[in-house]
Amino acid sequence: MRPPVEIAQELAQQLARTATAARHARRRRPPAVGSAPATGAPPHVYYLSPDPDRPRGGIRVFYRHVDLLNQAGIPATVVHRKPGQRAAWFANDTRVAGAAEVAVTPEDLLVVPEFYSAELDRLPVRSRVVVFNQAPFYTFDAMTLEEAAVFARRPIEAILTVSDAGLRLLSDTFAPVLVHRTRPVLDPGVFHPGDEQSGPRPRRIAYATNRRAQEAHQLLSILTVRGALTGWELVPIRGMTEAQVARTLRECPIFLSFSEREGFGLPPAEAMASGCYVIGYTGQGGEEFFDPAHSAPVPDSALADYVAAVERAIAGYEADPAALAGLGHAAARAVTERYSLAGLRADLLACYASLGVSVPGADGIPRLGEVSRRGPAADRSGVTLQG
Repeated sequence: MRPPVEIAQELAQQLARTATAARHARRRRPPAVGSAPATGAPPHVYYLSPDPDRPRGGIRVFYRHVDLLNQAGIPATVVHRKPGQRAAWFANDTRVAGAAEVAVTPEDLLVVPEFYSAELDRLPVRSRVVVFNQAPFYTFDAMTLEEAAVFARRPIEAILTVSDAGLRLLSDTFAPVLVHRTRPVLDPGVFHPGDEQSGPRPRRIAYATNRRAQEAHQLLSILTVRGALTGWELVPIRGMTEAQVARTLRECPIFLSFSEREGFGLPPAEAMASGCYVIGYTGQGGEEFFDPAHSAPVPDSALADYVAAVERAIAGYEADPAALAGLGHAAARAVTERYSLAGLRADLLACYASLGVSVPGADGIPRLGEVSRRGPAADRSGVTLQG
């Protein structure tokens, strides 16, 4: 007979697993919005968002989209599960609402993040759904094969994503649904290199702590054993506001990227915008901005290459701080120009115009093919059909 203590421990573990599974299931359910009959009014765009209980880059993107759409004359709102919720880790006066305050008409558009995809049937029956997939390489992680099949059958108007890599993957996966790339934004009022004449930055190396913690520990341990970090301070970035992150990055000449399966990978892009020399993994989504001319991309999981790249950068900075700082400033110019508010505005207006949303003053909207892609249809055997 098993000891009572062992049985009690097993029951406690089962209860803990059940509670965890229940929490995860609740998080995958979209906010429960109401429905209303058609009114003939222009469509309202609702971004269904998780509650902003902690800093999340994806929620920041939702707020920015809604701000830009409202500025363009397209009514839009961020919808949180509970009334009175608002992201507090960055300054904003974005239009927000609680789910119980919203009634969606058949003309309106519901923009839902990819992690609600398995629960789309909980949305109002006749709603027009747009999936905003900022994590295309994680799309099916939380779904069974049966849930993936159900998701694929649910009619959706379009898919939004945030990088060229995501655009390629999702357009091929969900053909013939049209996929739009809506670029991230690096706000130069927040992320910038600072005063170029202020002298060399202190010997500090920054890194984000929310990815590949074990690999980060291995890398930093190897560098420590080899004596490469002597005289340098490590600066982990965690639990900071947007402004605190930017200020920290401006005080570090080097940033280490541990990106993994990223839809885009904001931390290394923000570091570049702040004038850091960025070393490390692109996470796939970051391939488009990791230019070897002013950064040091490392092949995924190539730890020895990573060590060598960091040691080269440290030696280079110790010998000539201005040279490495120059590369950081070149990276800042490149990413800030590419990931601009004006660029995102053009992406959004092209996307929503294609969905039948009237865009006031629509001059200057790029051609759809510049920001969107529709993959070739596939037959039932999975063989791609080209025409």
